[in-house]
Amino acid sequence: MPQLLQSILDQVRLSTVVDIAITSLLIYWLFSLIRGTRAVRLVIGVSVLFAVYAAAQAFELRLLSQILQTGGVVGLFALVVVFQPELRRALERIGRVGSFAWLVSPSERRTAEHVATTVAHAASLMSTDGHGALIVLERETGLEEVAESGVMVHGDLSVDLLQSIFMPRSALHDGAVIIRDDGILAAGALLPLAETSVHTERFGTRHRAALGITEQTDAVVVVVSEENHQVSLVERARIVRNLSEGQLARALTALLDPSAGRRSIFDLRAVGPGDAGLGGRASRLRDLGRAVGRRRDRRAAREERTDRVEPADRDADEEARAVAAARAHR
Repeated sequence: MPQLLQSILDQVRLSTVVDIAITSLLIYWLFSLIRGTRAVRLVIGVSVLFAVYAAAQAFELRLLSQILQTGGVVGLFALVVVFQPELRRALERIGRVGSFAWLVSPSERRTAEHVATTVAHAASLMSTDGHGALIVLERETGLEEVAESGVMVHGDLSVDLLQSIFMPRSALHDGAVIIRDDGILAAGALLPLAETSVHTERFGTRHRAALGITEQTDAVVVVVSEENHQVSLVERARIVRNLSEGQLARALTALLDPSAGRRSIFDLRAVGPGDAGLGGRASRLRDLGRAVGRRRDRRAAREERTDRVEPADRDADEEARAVAAARAHR
């Protein structure tokens, strides 16, 4: 055994270690690139087909192997078309030094703070005015295809512009606004609705669209309800509702700040007016979501108790009417 270990160590060189490390980083970067997108399912499908082909080769299934080989030639060109958004995004990230761009660009944090405060203030004003809004903030996954479904704006981000877009009689108020970096990329964009089992009576079209785009990408979405004037934050198909302006601004800053890494809304702390930052004694957004869930459970329990009481009340009423009718007959 020591001789075998020594022979293996003799074959391992510095170039071999560097080669394995670079390959591992490349594979990790590719998976992080497609995480949260539709490409994950496609990769799983391709992996299943490759496993079937390997099994066919092992068991010498010549006809099946020939069919898979022929389809593989066509599949190579199909993959380029299917993964076009991801490939384009990958080349963009390579040109921007990948996810390490924040090291050479110190202003990224200030940009994230500016976007967060602007969006939070605009959402608060529109909530007060009773105007609905759907704001999508792009992160790592490109949203060029979604933006092309609307009207390309390429304008500077400001509170007044967001309010103007989501005015009730505006031509673009029904769609979503796509924000890239510190500018408005497009307005009036159409978002895919949620594919998960969403109760339609609980969520409206804006919330279902927000859940849908966060199912397929890593974007962060701010939703302002036109009915109950609540401001919601959606990320990775999870939603936290009824946020204040301060809570929303701090949560968006942490989610968009590249130096903080990729975080989730359920890993952040909601900050109230008297809180100093994301730390301290601020309650977690997860607790806010749980509180909303508990309120819904209590409401459902009350409705269930009402449904149970109503038949008993009807039986009592029928019995009272029968007694009154018998007395009148006597």
